[in-house]
Amino acid sequence: MAVSKEDEMRSLGWSLLGVCFVCGSMMAQFKTTVRSEPSVSESLVRQDNGGLLFGWFDPGKLTMRHSYSLSYQSFGSQGLALGVYTNSLAYQISDPLSLQMDVSVMHSPYNSFGDKFGKSLSGIYLSRAELRYKPSENTLFQIQFRQLPSSMLYSGYRNSYWGFDRFE
Repeated sequence: MAVSKEDEMRSLGWSLLGVCFVCGSMMAQFKTTVRSEPSVSESLVRQDNGGLLFGWFDPGKLTMRHSYSLSYQSFGSQGLALGVYTNSLAYQISDPLSLQMDVSVMHSPYNSFGDKFGKSLSGIYLSRAELRYKPSENTLFQIQFRQLPSSMLYSGYRNSYWGFDRFE
């Protein structure tokens, strides 16, 4: 039996049509999550909320304030100008426990007591370091360290010295 070229082409066409039909009716696997490569910005920005230093430090619990006070006092024929820049940091360690620090830079831009007196006032001071534990509304335990030159008691900074500038 001799098969003609026409019959051969027809059977090849039907075979291809059958393969296409069988392949098209097969069920494919559908993945619900597509694996995506991170973009450049995602790979540079840290996404975990563990905080810095192995989760011990959370920047969201840190508060920082800056203040500058400049005061002038006169004592008869003498005068004193005193400037104080203070950087105040507060960190809420846990709900009842907090740590606060004030670092002050003091300078005397003008005084009539002499350069030696002005230089004795100038400097950097850890004006307050405080650990506060407040377990209830009416209970407060605090440990505090202060380092201030005696002239700050007489300056405009004294309200901060006596503790009226708390982070609350």
